[in-house]
Amino acid sequence: MWTINNTNGQKITPFLWFDGHVEEAVNFYTSVFKNSEVVNMSRLPAEVPGQGGNVIMATICLNGVEFMLLDGGPAFKFTEAISFFVRCETQEEVDDLWEKLNAGGIDAGQCGWLKDKYGVSWQIVPDVLGRLMSDPNPVKAKNVQKAMMQMKKIDIAGLQAAYDKE
Repeated sequence: MWTINNTNGQKITPFLWFDGHVEEAVNFYTSVFKNSEVVNMSRLPAEVPGQGGNVIMATICLNGVEFMLLDGGPAFKFTEAISFFVRCETQEEVDDLWEKLNAGGIDAGQCGWLKDKYGVSWQIVPDVLGRLMSDPNPVKAKNVQKAMMQMKKIDIAGLQAAYDKE
């Protein structure tokens, strides 16, 4: 039996369906993000043949956002139709999260998108991107957009260089 233990007042919680490996995913995601914790894990009873003791459901908190993970079997897969947008303040933060989430990953797309080893899609985006792309000077904003479209992992120095040219 599992319970919903929302500890931070969050009313909408991402619910991720895995085909096994929930405990591994819990350990992976809480190691990637600072200020993360395992809120709870529910295991199958020991007497369940072949699966006794496996984690069936877990709740984790990643930088203040709760996620629920379920071992629901092979019925559903992750797609790029849903992704998690992670705002970063520095290039070091972008690099760190990109490297960790992309380790063993399936695909690194353009514009800061990647798909981790479980098939979950992430967007690793520096805060400066929004500021530069919303500049009232349309030439500067377009230069930044064009530079971003050529990047996989977003490079702040490259964005700034594109912004500075005219």
